[in-house]
Amino acid sequence: MSIMERNETKSPRQWTGWVCSLLFGVAVFLFFGLAYPHHLHYQEQYQLFLFDTAYVWDIVRLPGGGADLLGRFCTQFFLYAWVGAFIIALLLTSVQLLTLRLFNAHRPTPNSHPAYGLSYVPSFLLWLFLLDENALLGGVWAVLLTLLATWLFSYLKNGRARHILLFVSIPLLYWMAGPVSVVFFLLQIVEAMLYTKKPIVPIVILVLLAFMPILLSYHLPVPMEKLWSGVHYHRYPTALPTLLWAAALSVIVLMVLCPVANRLETNQTRRKSLSAPHFPFLVSLFSFLLVAVIMGLLVWKNSNFKAEKVMQYDFMACHQQWNRILETINKEKPNNQIGVTVQNLALAMHGMLLEHMFNYNQNGIAGLLPDVKTDATSPLPTAEAFYQLGMINVAQRTVFEAQEAILDFQKSGRCYKRLAQTNLINGDYEVARKYLIALQKTLFYREWALETLQLLGNEEAIAHHPEYGRLRQMAYKNDFYFSDHVSPEMLESLYFSNTANRMAYQYLMAYYMLTGDRNSFNKIIRQIPKQ
Repeated sequence: MSIMERNETKSPRQWTGWVCSLLFGVAVFLFFGLAYPHHLHYQEQYQLFLFDTAYVWDIVRLPGGGADLLGRFCTQFFLYAWVGAFIIALLLTSVQLLTLRLFNAHRPTPNSHPAYGLSYVPSFLLWLFLLDENALLGGVWAVLLTLLATWLFSYLKNGRARHILLFVSIPLLYWMAGPVSVVFFLLQIVEAMLYTKKPIVPIVILVLLAFMPILLSYHLPVPMEKLWSGVHYHRYPTALPTLLWAAALSVIVLMVLCPVANRLETNQTRRKSLSAPHFPFLVSLFSFLLVAVIMGLLVWKNSNFKAEKVMQYDFMACHQQWNRILETINKEKPNNQIGVTVQNLALAMHGMLLEHMFNYNQNGIAGLLPDVKTDATSPLPTAEAFYQLGMINVAQRTVFEAQEAILDFQKSGRCYKRLAQTNLINGDYEVARKYLIALQKTLFYREWALETLQLLGNEEAIAHHPEYGRLRQMAYKNDFYFSDHVSPEMLESLYFSNTANRMAYQYLMAYYMLTGDRNSFNKIIRQIPKQ
């Protein structure tokens, strides 16, 4: 093909590549915005990003801290699902484009790579990685930073200056991106072996790669295995993020196959006549469609829509969207523990629990106030019911234990907010101030924290507050021992300490209806004060 013919086909092929990347980004955006929004809310509520130097230093002092800091910063925007979906789409599209740039680094005609579709494989694997609600965005940032460093180095000319900069950047990139930066190391080895033919470069890189984690293990409070597998990639401290590593290492495999693909394309071009000038373009388009279909099916098959539904109920309860909950359960009756708990809470908030509870699925008394479990997820909807009932101390304890159960030891903006509220209602103003001052250093909780700080110590303002004043009046007047199981005696004491507490009445009577205890039910009916 002549130079003129190449120039004529260059622009349309490049334009088609940008369109494919745009379509991929839109697909990611719509998936997380429409099908997976509550997974994003889940991520946001289990971290508390603070604009504070001590908080930032605590993150960046560990290997991979730069990527983790960027991941946490972005995750705070997941409070708004569409913003979170846009961020993820931008990150995954950037990974694809950088992978393609690395494909084309040693090609004379970079616009239509015969294996163009394979440039989407790392991004699709990262998409699969993010389907896990415990996968952290810092892992995606680690891959992106590694590819960005590799791409920038591909523009440097071979020579002493490049080698010096390479050896200096290796520990820096390891500290920024963590062990995933091994992709950068290995790609530099591939580069040196295929193009520079200097064996000293791979040897030095391998020595640095082997000894960095070993040396750091003597100076950092991190287990040796985490220095090899990553500290901030997954919420489970002992989990190996397999899909993240597959996404990172797939780039190396693709780079090794790239010269083979180039050679095949050259041979194929020589055999083809000028009557088929668009053959490479058609091959690249076909590879894109093939990868998109296969990986798209894998994404949809591995999506956990049951967990998404559970997270939806939890999110609606957290934001007290009682009308939306009723609309949701009327369309599809919940059949999971959290959904039933939230369903009954919404019915009670509307004063409809006793009349309509048997129109929906029930799970015995566990559907009212389930026993508190030692995890970070299931206790929070139950704690919301405790809070709305006026069981403030129980709600406070449940939320505190849920926060302490977060697997990667982060704090929670949602839990901090509720702990500030319960301590304010109880009159423990200095404890409430501690949580509010922390929330002041956030982006999206700051305004609420400033408004709530003005209530501390202001008994009159609290008494007239539509939420805090009501809950303070409804709360228990006497202390009692609470285990992990709510008894009817607790609900009875709560109701008779303030018979205006209709929530307590509904839950108490519903308890007896679900257990079939007619005698206790009739006893409460006879004891109800006459209006």
